Amino acid sequence: MNSGTLPIAITLGDAAGIGPEIIVKAFRDAPQVTQGCLVAGDVTTLRRAVSFVRGAGQTSVPVAVIEAPSQALGAPPRCIPVLPVAGLPELVPPGQVSAPAGRYAADCVVWAARAALRGEIAALVTAPLHKEALAAAGIAFPGHTELLQAEAAAFLNKPLRDVPVRMMLANDELRTVLVSIHVSLRAAIEAVSFDNVLQTLRLTHQFVRGPAGTARVRRPRIGVAGLNPHAGEGGLFGREEIEIIGPAIAAARLEGIDASGPFAPDTVFMRARARDGRPGEFDVVVAMYHDQGLIPVKYLGVDRGVNVTLGLPLVRTSPDHGTAFDIAGTGTANAASLIEAIRMARQLCA
Repeated sequence: MNSGTLPIAITLGDAAGIGPEIIVKAFRDAPQVTQGCLVAGDVTTLRRAVSFVRGAGQTSVPVAVIEAPSQALGAPPRCIPVLPVAGLPELVPPGQVSAPAGRYAADCVVWAARAALRGEIAALVTAPLHKEALAAAGIAFPGHTELLQAEAAAFLNKPLRDVPVRMMLANDELRTVLVSIHVSLRAAIEAVSFDNVLQTLRLTHQFVRGPAGTARVRRPRIGVAGLNPHAGEGGLFGREEIEIIGPAIAAARLEGIDASGPFAPDTVFMRARARDGRPGEFDVVVAMYHDQGLIPVKYLGVDRGVNVTLGLPLVRTSPDHGTAFDIAGTGTANAASLIEAIRMARQLCA
C-alpha cells in the first residue's frame, strides 16, 4: 500500500485542551479534507468533545471505534474513526494542567510516530499538547518535535545528533524555519553556531525544494535573519553575523543553496511575505530562534498557520496554536489551522 492509499493519523493532543474539539469540528466542517483520516486517542474524550460542540448549537458527529488504521479508509464522511490508544484512565477536567493528560498526549504521538515509521499510516497530524502537562507526567521532551526526533532516531538506530530536525511554521504568505526550538533565550543564543546554521540551511533547502519530480520550488530562495538588531550593524551590536551566520551562508552557497543575508530581523520577514498574488523576495526565512521566527507568521493569522517538522523520515504537521485552556470545553475553538495542517500533510504525501 503506498502513501496515497494509507490513512492519515490525527493525534488527540492534550485531552484537557481544545484538541478534541477542533478534531470534531474538522471532521464536521471539512469532510473532503478529513476523509481517510483516523484519530489516535480516547473515544470517551472525543464523545465529550462532540457534546461540547453540540452545546454550542452545532449538529452531532458520530464517533466510531476501529481496530486497524486501514479501516479508516472506509468510514463515511463526517464520521470520526478512532483507534483507541490505551493509557487514559478517566476523563480529565477541561482547562486544567493534568499529568495523566500529558502522559496520554505523548502516548498518542508515540503510537502515531511508530505507525508512520512502520508504513501503516501516510502521515501524522498532531493536535496541541501542553508542555507543563508533559513535564508533570515526567516526559523528558519539551514538545512534539523533540519527541518525534527521539522516536525516529530509535527506529533508525542512530544517535539523536544524526537525525537533525527543524521546525517550520508556514501559511500562504510566509514560511519560517528555526535554528533552535524550545529552549531559553540564553540557550538559543548559544545555539547560533556555524554548524547549526548551516544544518538549518541544508534542511530548509531540501524540504522546500522537495524530492525530485515533485512540484515544489526548484531552487528555493532562502533569506537569513540576523541574531542582533540591524543584523549587528557591522559588528557594533554583536559579531555573530560576521563570525558565524555569514560564514555559514557562504558555505551553503558553495553547496548550491541560494541563501542570502544575514538581514535585519525587523525587515526580512516583510521582504519574504507573499501577498496580492505576488511572491515575496524569499521563499522561506531562516530565523535564529523560536519567537523571532514564529511571531511574524502568527501575527498574520494563527488560524492559517501550519507547523511542519523538517528532517524526519515521516510527514508530520500540526496547527500553529496551543491548547487554549481558557476556552477548552466551550465548543468555540477554531479548527481552521488543524484543517490546513491536514491539507498540507496530504500535499506532502503526494
